[in-house]
Amino acid sequence: MAAASQRTAEQIREHYEVEKELAARLRAGDAGERKRLYAKLYDEMYRRVPHHPMLTRKVSPAERRIAVREQMSFLTHFIGKGTTYLEVGAGDCALTFAVAKQVRKAIGVEVSAEITASDWRPGNFELLLSDGTSIPVPAGSVDVAYSNQLMEHLHPEDAREQLVNLNRALRLGGVYLCVTPNRLTGPHDISRGFDVVATGFHLHEYTNAELFALFRSCGFEPLMIYNSIRGYTFRIPNQPLLATERWLLHQSPERARALLRRPLLRKLIDNCRLAAVKARVA
Repeated sequence: MAAASQRTAEQIREHYEVEKELAARLRAGDAGERKRLYAKLYDEMYRRVPHHPMLTRKVSPAERRIAVREQMSFLTHFIGKGTTYLEVGAGDCALTFAVAKQVRKAIGVEVSAEITASDWRPGNFELLLSDGTSIPVPAGSVDVAYSNQLMEHLHPEDAREQLVNLNRALRLGGVYLCVTPNRLTGPHDISRGFDVVATGFHLHEYTNAELFALFRSCGFEPLMIYNSIRGYTFRIPNQPLLATERWLLHQSPERARALLRRPLLRKLIDNCRLAAVKARVA
């Protein structure tokens, strides 16, 4: 994290301790409590950690354009002029606005309207507010759904609930594109360097095998894994990838970490994007 390197070791430790404390409260809450706690605890973290990178690091227009371009290079394989597209966790909606130029309708789903504030919105764009797991659109009305770095922030029970709601929103044969970091190369939150599994606001990081089991239980099949190198997107056969994960899990933690420092193996495991097709109603 570029901004993290500009902070002192004491500030990073402070951030870790605060986020770990707040995340533990989220993990311990029941479903009703969590719906109230997500926004509240994130707000508390930003108050208690004023040097948090989300508060101090300003993303330049050039960086935003690069991020949008990289995601669009993947999404263009799944969208078209007749597509109804839905993005969960749309943030500032920069990507959703870019997709809107190539589809019939683009929908952004967020928990707050503040983060999406913009002076201009495409005519075929709609912003919908969610409690964190709901997908407030008519059943079977979406062709392509997308999320990027979202699922790991949800409690596993809430992730399943959101996945069932996404299944309901998609038409039969529609696809959910889910980008989430792999547990084998984690932790990917502030607990990296402190713990061996995520203990911050990444409430659960998944292996591909875990994602496959979860998505199948929620009515998705087939499941396909894609990767990208230098802007070229390609599909990775499921079984060799899952076999590689199983092999890594059978290594000692120290050996697995050493193996995953090899650039080719790390990129194979770390840069995967799941495309899940709705086969039945969950």
